[in-house]
Amino acid sequence: MRKLAWTAWALAMLAVAPDLSARESSRAKEEPVRNVIYMIGDGMGLTHVSMMMLEEGYRPTSFDRSQNVALITTYSANNRVTDSAAAGTALASGRKTNNGMLGMTPDGETFESMMEKAMEEGWKAGLVVTVYLQHATPAAFYAHVPSRNDLDEISEQFVESGVDVAFGGGKKFLAAERGDGKTLIDELKAKDYRVVYDLQEADAVDRGRIVGLFSEEYMPTVLNGRDENYLCDATKKALEILTNNAGRKGGFLLMVEGSQIDSEAHANNAQGILAETRDFDRAVGAAMDYADAHPGTLVVVTADHETSGLSITSNETDFTLSDSGVGYHFGTTGHSGTMVPVYLYGTGAERINGVMDNTELSKKIQSLMGLE
Repeated sequence: MRKLAWTAWALAMLAVAPDLSARESSRAKEEPVRNVIYMIGDGMGLTHVSMMMLEEGYRPTSFDRSQNVALITTYSANNRVTDSAAAGTALASGRKTNNGMLGMTPDGETFESMMEKAMEEGWKAGLVVTVYLQHATPAAFYAHVPSRNDLDEISEQFVESGVDVAFGGGKKFLAAERGDGKTLIDELKAKDYRVVYDLQEADAVDRGRIVGLFSEEYMPTVLNGRDENYLCDATKKALEILTNNAGRKGGFLLMVEGSQIDSEAHANNAQGILAETRDFDRAVGAAMDYADAHPGTLVVVTADHETSGLSITSNETDFTLSDSGVGYHFGTTGHSGTMVPVYLYGTGAERINGVMDNTELSKKIQSLMGLE
């Protein structure tokens, strides 16, 4: 009888083992997301990424490391072709608005971005861009204005935003003297921000609050002299500071924008698009490396919209970047209404899937952060 009982018990355990294994696997998949690196290639469509892959000779890019891929629609509340303000607002907040508006509904109701919600919950926050920090996409994470062109008000709101790290351009909007003879840079310093004017000045900083103002307005493009490793190096420095600020039990949200993919696409400059996308790719690689070394980190790489209506065809008579006979054709100097890709890596990457609206992507990220 004892032998029969033992056999019955052993068979029962074997039957239960797969269920236990499945539950353990499920728990592993549900590991909490403690850090989010949200990377936005401004104007970057699938063809811009394809161009880089072609010109790299199909050598692996950072995008190839992605563990999951999705697609998002980009239309705004009042136009099937969005601008960066409305698209940035959707990505930052999960809410639609009209072109040109930031952080508020078409009728003027303000709402919080995921960055503002996260900071209220004790998360640390950072911005790294190659345009001015008051530009549409970064401003969508902290500003609430009816017009993206209200740079004075956006600058005031930036100073009050409470972000830990901000690297980009826009010095002139913060350096102008006001009626009291003081500047917004003075206000930043009064709030214990270290203000630097070159990324090398940040080398000695590994924690605390810092704002890097690396140009008067836009930073130069790569082809016009910007260090081709700037975005990668700035991302690494921001991650170092945010990690130390957050501590062992904290978390952070870092938004990194490959801003001037859009500028070069507006100019229909294939060489410039390639240079800016490569710069962004290096920053994506740095973020993925960080995720490998820091479990609990989710990397989300996407775009606010596609710019230039770029297509790639076999046509040796058209402009090529190589001798492959591939032609790069532009359908517009503006934006297009095509869907854009989402590349996912790290903790939670498998939990964002399919074809969705840009607002839904934002909501899913916020849910993984525990903000929804």
